[in-house]
Amino acid sequence: MTTPPIKPPSAIRLTWAGDRRFDSGRPGGPTIRIDGDAVTGPSPVDVLISALASCTAVDVVDILAKRRTPLSALSVDAVGLRADGIPRRVTAVTMTYHITGDGIDRVHAERAISLAIAKYCSVRDSLDAAMPVHYRAVINGDEGELRDPRASAEG
Repeated sequence: MTTPPIKPPSAIRLTWAGDRRFDSGRPGGPTIRIDGDAVTGPSPVDVLISALASCTAVDVVDILAKRRTPLSALSVDAVGLRADGIPRRVTAVTMTYHITGDGIDRVHAERAISLAIAKYCSVRDSLDAAMPVHYRAVINGDEGELRDPRASAEG
């Protein structure tokens, strides 16, 4: 059995841009504006939730492409619940995947989402394992049920 190549560590540079604003990215690469007031860019928590949504979305695109059912459109609406106390950590996330494409089968799309969240997304795996992450799939406009990927992964 071959061991996979070791990936280099992820390194970013965060540069203060005044007020509560920062620019972040790989040195010499593209940057994003992160704004503690969410005026000129997403807030740090918005970036965290965006990282989770985009990480899982990449996996969903890849999994469905391997099934030869490529998407024509994908968007994810993600809502993170926050603790009342300090720190106001994210306590749960619900994501709604809007998937459009010919031949997209609900069972396969939901399985791809479940695998992305429960098995493949490194961002999800870096968060508190006890934090609930639920999803719903809207396939070609047809809304599905709210699901727990941990239940799908076990079954």
